[in-house]
Amino acid sequence: MIFKQFFEPDTSTFTYLLACEKTKQALLIDTVESEVPKYLKELEAQDLKLVYTLETHVHADHVTGADTLRQKLGSKSVVHRDAGAMCGDLLVTDGVHIIVGSIDLEVRYTPGHTNGCISFFAGDRVFTGDSLLIGGCGRTDFQSGDSGQLYDSIHGQIFSLADNVIIYPGHDYNGNTQSTVGEERKNNKRLGDNRSRDDFIKIMSELKLAYPKYIDIALPANQACGRVVPAQAA
Repeated sequence: MIFKQFFEPDTSTFTYLLACEKTKQALLIDTVESEVPKYLKELEAQDLKLVYTLETHVHADHVTGADTLRQKLGSKSVVHRDAGAMCGDLLVTDGVHIIVGSIDLEVRYTPGHTNGCISFFAGDRVFTGDSLLIGGCGRTDFQSGDSGQLYDSIHGQIFSLADNVIIYPGHDYNGNTQSTVGEERKNNKRLGDNRSRDDFIKIMSELKLAYPKYIDIALPANQACGRVVPAQAA
């Protein structure tokens, strides 16, 4: 498998390229509009055909590159059916498999950060979006977030995986690039060491987080798969 991790520093967002070495078919997870030229350059350099762009959720911190890539390359946008982005070409739910050549990604429904969050499990690795971060997790105070639901999602869909499964998150703000299920199950500051559901809910309720910097632009754009919606004239 061809694999590359991209990092966009303004929003500390990771994008992941996976491709089949035999068929040269590729997919991208959680693209960023400003980084599209980098993706195009990498795809061309490795002679890859982009089949899908996958979203772990409708992002509030950056605009996805899904629509631009769809227009340029004919790729199909994949989102959860409850994500609020009916612009997607493929609306998926829990247990669906996204197959590109030899790559098989299982969709795991992991709501709580938003009600349309999904993770993608590929056997030896899982792409967790904002649901589970390295040492933390996504916030639950907007976009239909629910702390109890997030706790259940992480324990049922991610912490249930083998210890050595690699975690690739949607963001990191501390210079980390990956973790493992075992590491997060043991040491995650919000969820690790068998922390109870009630304690987790309490922790999340006491966070004092700033209003997301780009939400007013990103959210409506991402509900349209990355097409920036022009403001209505007064």
